Amino acid sequence: MTLITRPRLVFLDEPTTGLDPRSRRELWTIVREQVAVGVTVLLTTQYLEEADHLADRIGVLDGGRLVAEGTAAQLKRRVPGGHVSVRFTDAHALAAAAVGHPAASRDAETLTLRMPGEGGIAGLRRLLDGLDDESVADLTVSSADLDDVFLALTGRGAAPAAAPIAQEMSA
Repeated sequence: MTLITRPRLVFLDEPTTGLDPRSRRELWTIVREQVAVGVTVLLTTQYLEEADHLADRIGVLDGGRLVAEGTAAQLKRRVPGGHVSVRFTDAHALAAAAVGHPAASRDAETLTLRMPGEGGIAGLRRLLDGLDDESVADLTVSSADLDDVFLALTGRGAAPAAAPIAQEMSA
């Protein structure tokens, strides 16, 4: 009903709580449509994927205090969490690769080497340099996500329950 009056500013407090995935995405579409026609939407959410998909700017709250704000990309660059996982064809290839990457963690059961990533193409090239193409069965590159951001920036004290992420979308 609020949207019938064509407001310039809309406040939404955790509007997708309890919605099934289809209804949640439909609401995301409505929010995007409003932003596209010039409406500013201030939305609070505990669903970090939602903030990542919808927000132009995100504020992270901890104990009622703003501890960080920026775009999703800016916030993700502030915390470690990116990594490259390489699954090898055999244990010998895994062991050989581990020697060249001492900061990596090794999982002998899955034949996987997980190497911390620094982001960017140059860092990825350095990590993968020297790996034998024939011995690599699978490769996954993961960056930090907003969960990593939230966990790194909040909860340092005896804070109450986790604070929501506030986000603003504007045209």
